Amino acid sequence: MSTQRKPEYVEEPLSEEAVHDFLEANPDFFERHGALLRRLELPHGSSGAVSLVERQVAILRQKELKLQRQLKELIDVARDNDVLAAKIHQLCLQLLAASDLQGCVAAVEEAMRAGFGADHSILVLFADPDMFNDIEGGRFFRVVERDDKALGPFDTFLNGKGPRCGQVRDSQRDFLFQDAASEIGSVALVPLGSKSELGFMAIGSHDADRFHPGMSIDFLARVGDLVAGALKRY
Repeated sequence: MSTQRKPEYVEEPLSEEAVHDFLEANPDFFERHGALLRRLELPHGSSGAVSLVERQVAILRQKELKLQRQLKELIDVARDNDVLAAKIHQLCLQLLAASDLQGCVAAVEEAMRAGFGADHSILVLFADPDMFNDIEGGRFFRVVERDDKALGPFDTFLNGKGPRCGQVRDSQRDFLFQDAASEIGSVALVPLGSKSELGFMAIGSHDADRFHPGMSIDFLARVGDLVAGALKRY
């Protein structure tokens, strides 16, 4: 009498990919098996093993903290923008109130000193100096010919586009700030008109990191446009 052997079935272990695919296809699996979810533990480097639920809660808390930091940064940026917008608005009012070039220069100097908190600043106008002998501006206002040799160190900036921020060469710092040059750590150069056709402004700070190449220049560009527009009236 012969006996027929039953076929042997070898149960292959589930692969990680198969488990992944199953859970992805059945997102409500752990809702139907809550007890299993509570028993699952994940290795944790600093505190041994934690449950899957605890791990998920920790991840959510980390995401929440990250979102809170991002929200705070956005609020800070918005608050700073509001402050800058108010300063630009005040500068506009001062420039509109000026009835002549003397008043315009005084308004810009006041804005740089009191409104924007510049440690040092200067407005350089390209013109014949003899035509502006009656303008009082002290250290803040200077008139030079566009082809003045003293402007040689500024050629790259003057022929470029937009404000430049960072540290400057000694020759540039000496020209701009004269006996206060040694106090200057960083500078913002702001063109007045396309390729500085009217001149430029320089804002100096004692802080070497106050103005740097990576900073936003939108605000400086707007100030330059406002001042250039006002100067063209005279």
